[in-house]
Amino acid sequence: MTRTAVVALGGNALAPEGESPSFERQEARATQMARAVLDLIDAGYRLVLTHGNGPQVGILALQQQEAAHLAPPQPLFVLGAMTQGQIGSLVVMALRNLRPAQPPPVVAVVSHVVVDAKDPAFGRPTKPVGPFLDLAEAQRLARQRGWEVAEDAGRGYRRLVPSPEPLVLLEADAIRTLLEAGFMVIASGGGGIPVARDGDRLVGVEAVIDKDLAAQRLASSIGAQALIMITAVDQVQVDYGTPRARPLHEISAEEAQGYLEAGQFPAGSMGPKVSAAVRFLAAGGELAVITSPEHILEALRGGHGTRIVSPSQARSARRG
Repeated sequence: MTRTAVVALGGNALAPEGESPSFERQEARATQMARAVLDLIDAGYRLVLTHGNGPQVGILALQQQEAAHLAPPQPLFVLGAMTQGQIGSLVVMALRNLRPAQPPPVVAVVSHVVVDAKDPAFGRPTKPVGPFLDLAEAQRLARQRGWEVAEDAGRGYRRLVPSPEPLVLLEADAIRTLLEAGFMVIASGGGGIPVARDGDRLVGVEAVIDKDLAAQRLASSIGAQALIMITAVDQVQVDYGTPRARPLHEISAEEAQGYLEAGQFPAGSMGPKVSAAVRFLAAGGELAVITSPEHILEALRGGHGTRIVSPSQARSARRG
């Protein structure tokens, strides 16, 4: 049976912090990511690729802010749609250019994720977005636009927006159909375009959905067997940053949940990835992997990264 995997690239995969986010650099990074993806295709996996978009949205927000006197700024959810197209195009071209004689069938799908307009997250914005601002500018924009702002990582002030729970991926049926037809699909970029129901209408909302939780919703919606979350480190660690730090190679979903409840994985770091893994396995998935892009295939085979497995797999491994 052909196995389906969802691969979730981190928000900085194409534009790492400290590196110029020029088109040329993002194009080069997309080519690196595409090589890892092709290895999975060669290994026989059907793939859906999803990605973060934080740096790209930040650039667009900055450009919109600077040009506000020339053209009206667009809502945040529109910037999300724009960057889905931008990053989808980069990855499609990278995949095709690596194998011009036999390009892989790949398509990018602009994707919408339904959230609950009454989600408590709308009452407590926590997700920093957009450019870093000095205090005076942040306060001015907060007064002018009704934003909530806060200091972020000691580097300046940023706008805070809600991060509601992803409920339904509207394009799930289309993605399944494309997979069954042999396509690799790029979807749900940046956590998806957040929309809410207003009677019979869908309306965009000013929010950012956590990309890892959205990747889990995507993977569960299409019946994927594996969820692969790509980050800057090779493995997850417990007691990170202390002399007791140790990497996790393979753990059960129950162990992962225990570490979450013990506060081992902060919300702004590994927390969402481990939470997404636990949810994916609870919904019937078989394997969740957290690793760096260089080690995706090795991690799937058990030789690298952090593997979080379903209870049945954990029992089988113990019997073996």
